[in-house]
Amino acid sequence: MLTARILGAAVFCLICFISGPVLAERSDSFGDYQIHYNALSTNLIEPSVARAYNIIRSKNRALVNVAVLRRVMGTPLQPVRAKVTVEAVNLNAQLRTIDIRELNDGGAIYYIGEIPVGHNETLNFKLEVTPEGESTTHTTNFKQEFYTE
Repeated sequence: MLTARILGAAVFCLICFISGPVLAERSDSFGDYQIHYNALSTNLIEPSVARAYNIIRSKNRALVNVAVLRRVMGTPLQPVRAKVTVEAVNLNAQLRTIDIRELNDGGAIYYIGEIPVGHNETLNFKLEVTPEGESTTHTTNFKQEFYTE
């Protein structure tokens, strides 16, 4: 069971952070922190990974994925817990708040949320991230268009 969870976490990482035209990784740096984020259609997630993390697969749903990492001198980037909020606004100025949940599996920490999307819908996302133990909130924005047909 533990091996399956580790494998699932590895696959989830690959799906959510692979570079490419559809799943391009995005990141911003704020002092000692890097915030990695992306949004993708949930039908791109392998069924076994979706089941393991209770993600609904559909071409009409998007998954927002956020990871917060801290630079520590002499070591690789370290995942850290954070307060993460995400909002999305479409081109009709309709605001959607996205419920975010933390996934902590084998030391990797991700914040994910799902949202319904329409064909050719463009969403402007606003992320607010406050790393645990910090008082400063870091804000970043990105835009993603979704194709469901």
